[in-house]
Amino acid sequence: MAVERLARISNVSEAHFARSFKEAFGVPPHRYLLTRRIERAKALLRDSEMPITDIAFQTGWNSLGTFGRIFHDITGESPGELRKREQIEPHQRDSVPGCYLSAANRPDLTIAVLEKRRLEADVSIAASNESEVP
Repeated sequence: MAVERLARISNVSEAHFARSFKEAFGVPPHRYLLTRRIERAKALLRDSEMPITDIAFQTGWNSLGTFGRIFHDITGESPGELRKREQIEPHQRDSVPGCYLSAANRPDLTIAVLEKRRLEADVSIAASNESEVP
């Protein structure tokens, strides 16, 4: 929906907008938006006591289950695990510029989330097949 609206505002086709966006930013618009949403959710989990459900809705998710699954796929841990880990570890964030913190905490989405999940499943299946061979 966002790509459609942005393409209309830019007075170009959706395909042209998506292609141009990827050329400019190195990732497709959907992946860029997903990265920013997860980055914002991580900051809220780390820096607030807001309930995880509220964080999910505030960062644009319509379903807590989808938020949790995608969050885990990208970060490797659940929102609750990230919050617990971040609150236990001592922070010295005050001495680090915010732009560096943002870059360091930005999810690395070099491939689509569903593609990442498929690749991990293939590796898991291959590993289990190797262990079954006598």
